[in-house]
Parts: sequence; C-alpha cells; structure tokens
Amino acid sequence: MEIDGFRGLLITADDAEYDTARAVWNGAIDRRPRLIARCSETADVAAAVRFAREHDLEIAVRGGSHNVGGTAVCDDGIVIDLSALRAVWVDPIGRTARVQGGALWSDVDHETQAHGLATTGGIVSHTGVAGLTLGGGLGWLMRKHGLAVDNLLAAEVVTAEGSIVRASTDEHPDLFWALRGGGGNFGVVTSFHFALHPLGPDVLAGPVFWAAEDTAEVMRFYRDFIAEAPDELGSLVRLGTVPALPGIPADLHWRPAIAVSCCYAGAVEDGERAVRSLRRLGTPLVDLLAPTPYVAHQRAIDDTVPHGWHYYWKSTNLAGLSDDAIAVIADHAYAAGSPRSMVVMFHMRGAVARVPHDATAYAGRDVAHNIVIEGVWLPDEAGEHAAAESAWARRFLEALEPVRAGGVYVNFLDADDDPSRIREAYGDHLWRIAEVKAKYDPDNAFHHNKNIPPA
Repeated sequence: MEIDGFRGLLITADDAEYDTARAVWNGAIDRRPRLIARCSETADVAAAVRFAREHDLEIAVRGGSHNVGGTAVCDDGIVIDLSALRAVWVDPIGRTARVQGGALWSDVDHETQAHGLATTGGIVSHTGVAGLTLGGGLGWLMRKHGLAVDNLLAAEVVTAEGSIVRASTDEHPDLFWALRGGGGNFGVVTSFHFALHPLGPDVLAGPVFWAAEDTAEVMRFYRDFIAEAPDELGSLVRLGTVPALPGIPADLHWRPAIAVSCCYAGAVEDGERAVRSLRRLGTPLVDLLAPTPYVAHQRAIDDTVPHGWHYYWKSTNLAGLSDDAIAVIADHAYAAGSPRSMVVMFHMRGAVARVPHDATAYAGRDVAHNIVIEGVWLPDEAGEHAAAESAWARRFLEALEPVRAGGVYVNFLDADDDPSRIREAYGDHLWRIAEVKAKYDPDNAFHHNKNIPPA
C-alpha cells in the first residue's frame, strides 16, 4: 500500500510492529485499524488526510494516545500517527515554544526548563500535548497562568481538505477560537505555539497524606484553605489508596487515604508560607511537600497511571465543596474494589476564571472544581474488576448529581458517555463551535473524537 506524497512509515496488520503501533495508553482499548500512517513531517499528515478522504476511510488521529476513550485508534480505518513528531523549539528571549503535535508534556518540560521557563501542561508527563491542549488543558500552573489554551498563541492545522493553515488571532481567528477547547473536531494540529513563563528550576511541590477516616475533616479544612490561596498555589485532592512510590514508607502502600497535592508557581519560601497551615492539619501519614525540580514534580505520579493498565472514568464539575458534596465524596471514594482506583479533584479559579467566558471554546470558566472518578485495574484483573470498577464510577457520578455544577471537562469523558455530555461540556458555545466545524470540516471527516457535528 502506498500514499502519494507520504514519506513516513506505513504499518499494516502484516507488520511485526502492528500490535505495538495500535496500542494506546488505556489498555482496555483494543482496536484494529486497516492502516497506521506514522508521519515524519507536516506534509505526510496532509497526504494521509487526502488519502483517507479519497478512500472514504475512518480517521483517527494519534498524538500522545492518552485519551481514556481511546480516540487515537479506530477499527478498519486509518490512524494518522504523529508520535514521531515530538520536537520542541524554545525562544528564550521571546519566551515562547513551538511544539510538534506528537510531543508529550515531558518533552516540553525538558526543553523549556533548560531556560527556566514553563507553560501550563498536564499533571502526568507522558500525556500528549495535543489532546490535552485542544480540550482546554488543566495543569499545576493554571491558577497562575491559565489553561494550556490560554497560553496558545498559534497552531498549524491540516484541514479536512488536506490543506495546511495557520490559526491565530490574526489568521483564521474563528478556527483559532474553536481549537482552544473544541477538541480534535477541526483538523490535525501539527504544531502548537505557546507562551512561556519564568519558573523553577525548583518549586515547592508534593502531596500530604492523611488516613481515610480523616477525609471529611481534611476536605472541610481544604475548602477554607483554598478560599484564601494565592493564584500561585495549584492544588488537587486525591482519594483512594497510598501509591507505592519512592519516598513513601512501604507500610503505607495501598492504605486508604486522602492526599492534598500542591505546586507553588513562585519562590519556594513563599510557597512554604502558603502551605504552612495545611501541613499542620491533624496527623498526616506522610508529608512529601518539599523543594523539588519542576520536571521531577511533573513526572512524580507517572507510575500510578502507566500505559497498558485498564481505565474507566466518570467526571463532572463542582460549583464548590458544600457539606453535602463532601459527604457524598467521603461516602463513595473508598468503595472501589481495585486498590489502583482513585478520585482526583482539581481546584480551578484564579487565572482560569478571569479569562472572559466567550474568549475560547472552553466553557468551564466559572467552575470551582473538576472531579474525575477513575476506575483502574491491571490487564489480568479484567474478570475481577472491570465490571465492578465501572459500576462504582457510575454510581459515584449519580450520587454527585444533587451537588454538581453544570458542565464537564471534555477531556475526561469516557467512550460510553452519552453524546449529551459532550453538549454539556460546551453549553452555550456549542452552536458557535458547530458553525466553525461546518466551515472547516463540513463532511465531519474528523468524528472519531468527542464529536460536534457540523451546524
């Protein structure tokens, strides 16, 4: 099989690397594409798109392949694979970076921190830049510097026609607006241009763990703690078990616990003052908050969510932490059967909330917290845990219904989430996004994603 104008690697089921090439982060996803087109340059992406359209092939786009729903791979179609396009170019004077569409956040952090710079990226370093950014882009630095999309200056995009365009505030501004939160609905983004900010190399960062029975007390304290927190303090709450990570005593591994993790985007001494009251709360099981290289903190929890494990997620937004919300979370968080399952709650606000509501396609500007319920089990535990962990996540989401806010973060939607939840993610932005979709992809060629049909 050949693609006119394509100079990358074409992989079919007859090739030895086929099974490796079709595997994605979520090991529960098992799909068999007809062809994997591993691109070596933007021109390859354009050639692959034109080929797919000419042959009426289902299209999946692979960046970091980290979406829990497995959107990076399809059955009996073509995977346009950007995983070889991972270069990062930093302009330290202009404080910007150009990042190829297959890069991971570890690639970005490695290059930008060499210059004492950073931008908002994911909290797991093997997450792909493209998928995270196009959905909005939550990360440790968002309260200080905004979401990933708030730091996006421009993007190079291959459209459904196979054309290459640049989207920015000056060029194709409608497309640029939609790319910032609207997902992969409009084309294949082959490079991103980000604004960078001074940071590090060391930041005050890490988790503090308390026993599960202290959950309600910790969350009530956390509610008051974040109300006074400076924008520099990024934090999240993790409920589940203590992971078996370096620095954590072995006798605590897999013990049910609540953790508050922090990253202070400023001077370490200022961060120490900002978290002082948190560290004095009750009797922590272990306190790992310490001056840490930012790149080390960014990859600190990578091993708790590795490639190949099985994942099932449910998520929603919370307007705040009422006593009722805390009670629901404390009641359900530890009912999972797998010790690897967890709940993660992000604190939003700060710079995220100060961006005007209609500035980007991302719609969750007024959200206080985003909560994601993660069922996790090993591949050989599917018979034991798959149905049970999935049911736990669904029950938990249902229990949150009376206390949740409207909306959901589109990047946290699983494959079995109803299409109405995609509409919920965008609210009153949906029609404008659909109009942009109709202009750049009227035939909905890019629909193997959290799809928004063209208006």
